[in-house]
Amino acid sequence: MEQRRTIVADVAETAGRSERCACRWMGFHRSAVRYASKRPDDAPLRRRLRELAIEHPRWGSPMLTWRLRQEGWRDNHKRIRRLYRLEGLAVRRRRRKRVATPRVPAIPAHRPNERWAMDFMRDTLRGSRAFRALTIVDTCTRECVAIEVDSSLGGERVVRVLERMAETRGLPRTIVLDNGPEFHSRALDAWAHGRGIELQFIRPGKPVDNAFIEAFNGRLRDECLNQHWFLSLADARFTIERWRVSYNTARPHRALKQLTPQQFREQLEHIENLNRLSA
Repeated sequence: MEQRRTIVADVAETAGRSERCACRWMGFHRSAVRYASKRPDDAPLRRRLRELAIEHPRWGSPMLTWRLRQEGWRDNHKRIRRLYRLEGLAVRRRRRKRVATPRVPAIPAHRPNERWAMDFMRDTLRGSRAFRALTIVDTCTRECVAIEVDSSLGGERVVRVLERMAETRGLPRTIVLDNGPEFHSRALDAWAHGRGIELQFIRPGKPVDNAFIEAFNGRLRDECLNQHWFLSLADARFTIERWRVSYNTARPHRALKQLTPQQFREQLEHIENLNRLSA
């Protein structure tokens, strides 16, 4: 279209005639030559697409479109896909798992509820029926925030557990978790985005990046799961919850200078209150 406008302008100027005459000579419709595009500016959308692609390097166009919808963008999915391609954001297929973004060392948590870690465990009931346990740990105080036990735990169930914790304890700024499908679900991602919580995924195949939850799961396995033969889900929930309370209140932790996680949290809260009063 821009080329037609240039040709018509050149012909009209050379011949000293009007634009109408130049359009008639060239066989162009004058309305098409004079049309002014009403397409909105692409720059803000392209900038947000780049930001989301950096934040989620393995997300393709459909997932990025879904996230933009969550943020209030109402652009057509075809327009988003076109800009996605123009920006060169297509996800490359790869045979080996590699770190998608540069690895940044995790900053230690210094306050309760600053960072949590989550993971799943698996065990069996009598009769070899399997069940799963969602474990959540505060990486600062080493407290076990919750252990949810059921035969199936999907992304929406994880969200319900976290919402329950929000009512009784509050929520962290960051949650560290692995790359399981439950943690990569849309339900959890939308919930975290709405709550302003950062989901910090570890490197694929590197459980050491989530060392706090791995250490806790080892203690849970050694001190509880391997010591009991669970008759039912109700029995497993009761026994595991009793162990969790004991772990928080009656089990000293070597990394906490032989304090229990609850004692350590109370000590931190006391120091924080004194600093607030003296400020």
